[in-house]
Amino acid sequence: MRYLPLTPADRSAMLGVIGAGSVDDLFADVPAAARLSGPIAGLPRHASEMAVERHMAALAGKNVSAGSVPFFLGAGAYRHHIPASVDHLIQRGEFLTAYTPYQPEIAQGTLQVLFEFQTQVARLLGTEVANASMYDGSTACWEAVAMAARITRRKRAVLSGGLHPHYVATVQTMARFTGDEIDSRLPQLAAAPDDDALIAAIDAETSCVVVQYPDVLGRIPDLAKIAAVAQAQGALLIAVVTEPVALGLIEAPGKLGADIVVGEGQAIGVGLQFGGPYLGLFGCRDKFVRQMPGRLCGQTVDAAGKRGFVLTLSTREQHIRREKATSNICTNAGLCALAFSIQMTLLGGEGLGRMARISHARARQTAERLAQVPGVRVLNSAYVNEFTVLLPTDAREAVRRMADGGVLGGVSLGRLYPGAGDLSNGLLVAASECTTLEDIEALGVALEGVLA
Repeated sequence: MRYLPLTPADRSAMLGVIGAGSVDDLFADVPAAARLSGPIAGLPRHASEMAVERHMAALAGKNVSAGSVPFFLGAGAYRHHIPASVDHLIQRGEFLTAYTPYQPEIAQGTLQVLFEFQTQVARLLGTEVANASMYDGSTACWEAVAMAARITRRKRAVLSGGLHPHYVATVQTMARFTGDEIDSRLPQLAAAPDDDALIAAIDAETSCVVVQYPDVLGRIPDLAKIAAVAQAQGALLIAVVTEPVALGLIEAPGKLGADIVVGEGQAIGVGLQFGGPYLGLFGCRDKFVRQMPGRLCGQTVDAAGKRGFVLTLSTREQHIRREKATSNICTNAGLCALAFSIQMTLLGGEGLGRMARISHARARQTAERLAQVPGVRVLNSAYVNEFTVLLPTDAREAVRRMADGGVLGGVSLGRLYPGAGDLSNGLLVAASECTTLEDIEALGVALEGVLA
């Protein structure tokens, strides 16, 4: 039986303080149709352990693992090779079971990992400082928008049409509670992003401009040009990177003028994992460090002059007065950050560059093969390892039929943008160093069969 420390009298007293008649009143905002009135229909009340194992194994058997078929999915979650050493090291007990390092004298290993993670992220993103991770890329994106509002004392954020729609939705959801005005738009099916149209939306009330790099269609915006205009208006440029491997081939956003750089670290060391847990990256200019959410690990020396690591800055409500906190982010994705850091250490700068170049080469070969399919047109004029093709039919149906034939052929824009009819024929295709020439040919044949 669950341990319930509060008595009925305790609960009644608390309800009285907040003015609620019953516990059910606390759920008044949840529509009645969405609340359970009893046990879930169809679920057995009990089953043996062996029966549950068989049932769950049968359900798991319906899934198609990324490595078992030709795989071209991307759109913010990428399949790259993860060395076995990464999983071996993160399974060590001192890492696998570690919690927040409140006591530095017994958490030096955890603190050092986070310190080195910050260093790697700052170098990768081209920023002066990086924090000890966030939940994922989308929540990191919102935290950057909120941070820009604090810095500029403005409440209008301009979002590029090339920003992933899930990131847009996260920002819009959170902005409902802060009063920020969110100016967002749909992507245009053009070979290159319309940077001039985005720049035209920047005004004297703009707190920040949020630009994905490369964008959701795989195109590469001119960050330096956008940064110059935004900063001239007193706004900040927030760059969003959903595919960090791409930074092994193109210039880091911080080097191009971005004030805040956020992103998703999943592609390096963290598996696809059916959508999570993932890893948020966050870097910025040093002068903004006290407005940065999360926490910062630092290096120092102890009384004996030996190197040590500490929590240097924690701007969350657990550590400082709530009204002074920059965010309610209450932890960091520590194990995922460790996996990221281990693979970055194994790769080094040269290895990351080589991974990016191979991925780009595989994407080029994929695009060339798809361009041979009658009725298919490659949209992008430039890309790294992800690009968009336009089909002569609805891409969602094409994706389903290819999947039925054992090829995961990409992500349809209709899935990302339901209801946006002019995007329905777009197919987002990603390749990596894991993509083989046989995979590419299988995709070409599958798409030819679907469109025949």
